[in-house]
Amino acid sequence: MNDGTDYRAILATDTPLIDVRAPVEFAQGAMPAAHNLPLMNDDERAAVGTCYKRQGPEAALALGHRLVSGETREERLEAWRAACLAHPQGYLCCARGGQRSHIAQAWLKEAGVDYPLIVGGYKALRQAAIQATVEQAQKPSVLIGGCTGSGKTLLVKAHPEGVDLEGLAHHRGSSFGRTLAPQLSQASFENHLAVELLKKDAARWVLEDEGRMIGSNHLPECLRDRMAQSPIVVVEDPFEVRLERLREEYFEQMWQAFRTARGEEAGWLEYGEYLHHGLFAIRRRLGLQRYAELTALLDSALDEQQHTGSTEAHLSWLAPLLNDYYDPMYRYQLEKKAEKIVYRGTYGDVAEWLSR
Repeated sequence: MNDGTDYRAILATDTPLIDVRAPVEFAQGAMPAAHNLPLMNDDERAAVGTCYKRQGPEAALALGHRLVSGETREERLEAWRAACLAHPQGYLCCARGGQRSHIAQAWLKEAGVDYPLIVGGYKALRQAAIQATVEQAQKPSVLIGGCTGSGKTLLVKAHPEGVDLEGLAHHRGSSFGRTLAPQLSQASFENHLAVELLKKDAARWVLEDEGRMIGSNHLPECLRDRMAQSPIVVVEDPFEVRLERLREEYFEQMWQAFRTARGEEAGWLEYGEYLHHGLFAIRRRLGLQRYAELTALLDSALDEQQHTGSTEAHLSWLAPLLNDYYDPMYRYQLEKKAEKIVYRGTYGDVAEWLSR
């Protein structure tokens, strides 16, 4: 049994964590396998913190016990007990392995449940995750490049050494990159990345050729440094093949995802807003006249899709958007990395090259 100090093993095996920190702390940074069942809610934690500053630790501890007592205490204890029974191989975790996890552990023991805790708490796990990323990032990597719609993410996800950075960030890395899942905090994104690297522990990494930012998340500097030195393979599929991939992903799959998550009416409204937001975000780069023209074509395509179910009309604005904006931008960026390109080919060619 892990004594609560083999942090890498705990992270790499998705060991369940009952995180008793307040929700605001959990939102700022958490591990992928953690479940937030707080000892104190945000307001209670703030009150105890203020008391600590003004009256000292003993008064703060006494206030905490008064705030979490009676029915409130029993409700939280029962939630921990149920989680412990559901995850018998897990651990309790607080910020630093201090009072909160020890209190939860003691209350559970009184209720007949003996449950271990993470020594050093979330802070120790976080430091282990950061160090693991630094070490794993030293391994060689190969980047997959190509214009929008080349299937780069599909290639990464299909490869055993692939790490889907966009999937971890819950963002596709463009103005249309938002997904239904909200982006994580920066610390949580880094934690998820560290766990993915630890779990795969590959000899090399296959990554998409990303910029520094993926939505609101930025890549750890150690990984960016390695990627800046890595060879690039470029997918060069025909324009029509790329268009079809994008039509399927952004107009078929995204609409279905919105409808499944939100229902028919609300899903349609959010889906339309999502597409409009993507265009609006790059309006200045497009030029206001071109933006207005593409918006009109988007509105017409949405009207046809709503009435007929066909997504073909979306190509009327997607094709010029690729030709006039995304393709020139990516080709310009790729020209600056020309000396690092080691292979060019179709999607199938690149998949075969990566498998060697």
